Amino acid sequence: MDEQRLAQLRKKTLLLPQEPGVYLMKDKSGTIIYVGKAKSLKNRVSSYFRSVEKHLPKVYKMVEHVQDFDYIVTDSEFEALVLECSLIKLHNPKYNILLKDDKGYHYIRVSKGPYSRITAEKQRTDPDSTYLGPYVSSMVVNETVDEVVKVFRLPTCNRRFPEDFRKARPCLNYHIKQCMGVCTGKVSLETYQEALQEALEFIKKGGSQSVESLTKKMEQAAEELDFERAARLRDRLRAIDRVTQQQKVIAYNHASLDVIAAVQHEETVYLAVLVFREGRLRDKKSFAVDYFESVDHVLLEFILSYYQPGDDIPAEVFVDRDFEDREMAAQVVSGRSSRKLVITVPQRGQPLQLVEMARNNAAQELARKTSRTGRELTAVDELGQLLGMDRPPAYLEAYDISNIGGQTIVGGMVVFENGRPQKKYYKRFTIRDQDGPDDYAAMDQMLSRRLERYLHHEGAADGFERLPDLWLIDGGAGHVHVARTVLERYGVQIPVFGMVKDSRHRTRAITADDREISISQSRRVFALVTAVQDEVHRYSIEFSRKSHQKSGMTTRLVSVEGIGEGRAAALFRHFKTYKALCEATQEHLAQVKGMNRTAAANLYQFLHQNDEKD
Repeated sequence: MDEQRLAQLRKKTLLLPQEPGVYLMKDKSGTIIYVGKAKSLKNRVSSYFRSVEKHLPKVYKMVEHVQDFDYIVTDSEFEALVLECSLIKLHNPKYNILLKDDKGYHYIRVSKGPYSRITAEKQRTDPDSTYLGPYVSSMVVNETVDEVVKVFRLPTCNRRFPEDFRKARPCLNYHIKQCMGVCTGKVSLETYQEALQEALEFIKKGGSQSVESLTKKMEQAAEELDFERAARLRDRLRAIDRVTQQQKVIAYNHASLDVIAAVQHEETVYLAVLVFREGRLRDKKSFAVDYFESVDHVLLEFILSYYQPGDDIPAEVFVDRDFEDREMAAQVVSGRSSRKLVITVPQRGQPLQLVEMARNNAAQELARKTSRTGRELTAVDELGQLLGMDRPPAYLEAYDISNIGGQTIVGGMVVFENGRPQKKYYKRFTIRDQDGPDDYAAMDQMLSRRLERYLHHEGAADGFERLPDLWLIDGGAGHVHVARTVLERYGVQIPVFGMVKDSRHRTRAITADDREISISQSRRVFALVTAVQDEVHRYSIEFSRKSHQKSGMTTRLVSVEGIGEGRAAALFRHFKTYKALCEATQEHLAQVKGMNRTAAANLYQFLHQNDEKD
């Protein structure tokens, strides 16, 4: 980073007013590369050029290219927000969120001929066919076509009629009553075209009007004693009812609603938008945008970019988190529509379930790009939100102390990345120079040694060369205080929290100093924290037991004449277990590094003295 350039920019920020406005960052060619708004221009703009090394990678990269900046003072923060939107649209700055208009259009095609087919198409390519549309949403088109062909039992195969009558057996759709079986030659052209027209009426007028029309036709057929036609219409009404019941799973009693949720990963935020219209889920849209300053800022810019004049702007938007300027964003978008927009953050009930559904869809899009499951990534994202972190703890370390009988004191470190354990980075610590059990002193020693390895690390990547996004300590407020003291001593910044268990040794909450954060409301977070706590406890207690066993066996071996601690350690390194040691011959014992024949003979006699008594 050019310090001379930064010094000049810092000097210029001293002249900025403490008033709301918009700032424009420019590169060396004078091109505007970022537009932002601020409550206080002086405070906001100067923050870019202070402690540059602590910026997020994307911010750091932008600041690297800033040669100059300009600003516009406004009368209010709201005016600044409106002006920011218009300037972003005008200049298309490189580092602002720019949503490409890739919606495209989709059509429902009705082919020409006596046995017309209804299909979903992306383009109007056949001049002889009839097209319904255009429709913005491909989901709406595909869902609608799928519904009508099932309800009205229209064919979806590649057979041509009447040329292919009775040339082959009917397909599976006929046998499961999802096709009327035109290929059998038993369905008259009149019956087929009646079904086709009713399907088109269903598409054009909607389900309720179609049901009303079909009901009247069924009653009329019954009065005319045309029971076959009446039964056919009755079956179609039942099919419509089944489709409607299935849609209630993703329905919400709201005429016009969008649900937006975001999931972070490294420098990208994945967003999902669920579109509800007339009480039904009509569409799902996914976006991936560069992570610049914070998710709150991303959400604000996304909403202002996504809803433009002339679009189908809903009456209400649910978001998965609160963000600064939420009400002003709603006010700006309302000015682009004929009705007022309300942006809310659901806390309970079905609205909250819809937000979780949107977040899961965003996580699934992220999972598709990262080879992780949506559940794992959502848990990590929700954990970050719960702890008030700027970004999800994609890479976290957990620590636990274990001792048996106060003699063998050890520590364990486990690593989770994107919700999965990374066993290659697990570490074991033997606590040194400590006479009795003191968890706080042991934790201090373990964490200090971990940071020493980071600060003085050399060589291959072994997990010590990087700092985690989060420390989780198996313990309460006292353990958290110890960890923070260690971090302050080494001048390292890592968010640290404790994992607390209940009287039954089950995960209960996360602790921060003297307060507890409940995790029971989020199943994913609860499952993740429980997995982390169980794993670090298992890992440390397993090491403790092995160390204690080895310590006990070493004590027994050093009682043998000619065997000291060095030879005892060499013997266990060679044979691994006490059983293997007992099964070794005297010659084999003598071959171990550091041993001689006399020591081997004494050891062999010691190991087999009980055999001689028997």
